[in-house]
Amino acid sequence: MSLTTASIPLLGFAAYSGTGKTTLLEKLLPKLNEMGLKVAVIKHAHHNFDIDQEGKDSYRLRKAGASQMLISSRFRNALITETPDEETTCQQLINKLDQTELDLILIEGFKQLPYTKIELHRDEVGKPWIFPEDNNIIAIASDSKAESDLPQMDINDTDIITAFIVEYVKQHQHKQQSDLSANCDELSPALLSVSQGRAKILDAITPLKSQSNVSLVESINALAAQDILSPINVPQHNNSAMDGYVICGDDLDRDNYTVVAEIMAGHSYDHPLQHGEAAKIMTGAPVPANGNAVIMREQAIQEGNQVRFDTGKSGIRKGQNVRLAGEDIAIDQICVAKGSRITAPEVGMLASLGIPSLPVFNKIKVAIFSTGDEVQAPGETQKANSIYDSNRFTLTALLQKIGCEVIDFGIIEDSEAALESTLSQASQQADMILSSGGVSVGDADYIKTILDKLGNINFWRINMRPGRPLAFGHIGDTPFFGLPGNPVAVMVAFLQFVEPALRKLQGEDNWQPETFTAIAKEFIRSRTGRTEYSRGIYSINQNGQMEVVTTGKQGSGILRSMSEANCLIEVQPEVESVDIGQKVTIIPLGTRA
Repeated sequence: MSLTTASIPLLGFAAYSGTGKTTLLEKLLPKLNEMGLKVAVIKHAHHNFDIDQEGKDSYRLRKAGASQMLISSRFRNALITETPDEETTCQQLINKLDQTELDLILIEGFKQLPYTKIELHRDEVGKPWIFPEDNNIIAIASDSKAESDLPQMDINDTDIITAFIVEYVKQHQHKQQSDLSANCDELSPALLSVSQGRAKILDAITPLKSQSNVSLVESINALAAQDILSPINVPQHNNSAMDGYVICGDDLDRDNYTVVAEIMAGHSYDHPLQHGEAAKIMTGAPVPANGNAVIMREQAIQEGNQVRFDTGKSGIRKGQNVRLAGEDIAIDQICVAKGSRITAPEVGMLASLGIPSLPVFNKIKVAIFSTGDEVQAPGETQKANSIYDSNRFTLTALLQKIGCEVIDFGIIEDSEAALESTLSQASQQADMILSSGGVSVGDADYIKTILDKLGNINFWRINMRPGRPLAFGHIGDTPFFGLPGNPVAVMVAFLQFVEPALRKLQGEDNWQPETFTAIAKEFIRSRTGRTEYSRGIYSINQNGQMEVVTTGKQGSGILRSMSEANCLIEVQPEVESVDIGQKVTIIPLGTRA
């Protein structure tokens, strides 16, 4: 087993007991903080320990049987997890850290594991050197000289050790930048990370600005091209929040009130209420002038034209059960912001404001086609060595869900003339072009020749599974994606790369897919160094926690695995595998619009 490195620098201290690891760390941490580094420390204890104080509430609850005890205050929080069956691994501990908030992880202990370390040594401890048996040691901090070519420092000189650690962090950051530069070379065969590929694509996308005024129904799934302002107050007048009786807010202590009117919704009482008067009122009906307290019908006893109220200890308060004019939306308030997608709630709200039409960004037209002589359309008698085309139908469904207009060019035969003609027509008719199969990796020389002739296309390998091959660029001014041929890989690549690009093209700023954290209910295999997307099924357990399992076999040609899934399980490149009970990121598939 090898210890997976984190996404940030990881550095440990290898030493025998008594060398003073904790004391040294205690001196180093303030100096590292002064240098601007945010540091996490993972410490391994060889004995049973308890950070809780006996008698405290958290201690009592944990001893009573809580397997996980989470305690939080204004300044910090702590999760104490009981692990009676199996000790948590170092990798699992690393995965628990929020690495986006850190610059460095220091480890005290776990010295047998293969990770980068500084050996700490004191002669008085009387133990042998560790570095001859551990190739992961990169430096020595000691009170004596070792026979080694490794960098050596005085263990008592914390300034020198601090400087060494800071330089180590800088080298790690420089290496990441160098790797990024190498991977971002337009024609480099090196693998791009998912985030690098997405960033490069989004940088190359310019939002379309064409817009038109459409009816409410036509605006569904489109994006508002301007801020939509409310032409009215909602509610239009001060009105009653329930059925009951309205009285003056400064006349609350009478035994009886004279009922002078009954106000129904859609009607009004056009005289100011006087002291001693009440009006019976229905939900939504406008309250008359001076009326600013409504008592619910269940607390009222009316006899003839007299009414009294039995409100108990709660009494009557000025303003109770009265909705103020403009309380929900005021005149000229933005009710739908520019760039917002018009879905059911927005359509309903706009209709309630009396708005019959609105300016929206025009729907994106997307041309799609599949390639390959082995690909057949559904409905035909299947030929030998052929497959039915599913990708165009999958893409159509995904595109329509986010409000795109689809131009289907069908299945294109493997010929230079057919492909060139299709790409030329598509670039003139559409705002984006999607192909699946063949062109995604430039399988034939003529494909690259045509793409170079008509535009600027880069052939990439994305460090992910499924969906590693990807082509992206422009045919003329029209963005082009060459997607993999495998059905599941097409869907994953669409969700990770095409959808963000389309949403930016539509005018939706800074869109991010919705993600959640769930607990893995089964072991999930992965490979370090690449992002893995497994198809999963998430659910909520009886404790209100989100859990997830895979759909079974994860081959990129098994479309059933995507049909059964309600989420993607995202496993980051630095994660070796996901154990049962470990937290993972999931991307829901059910509500993507």
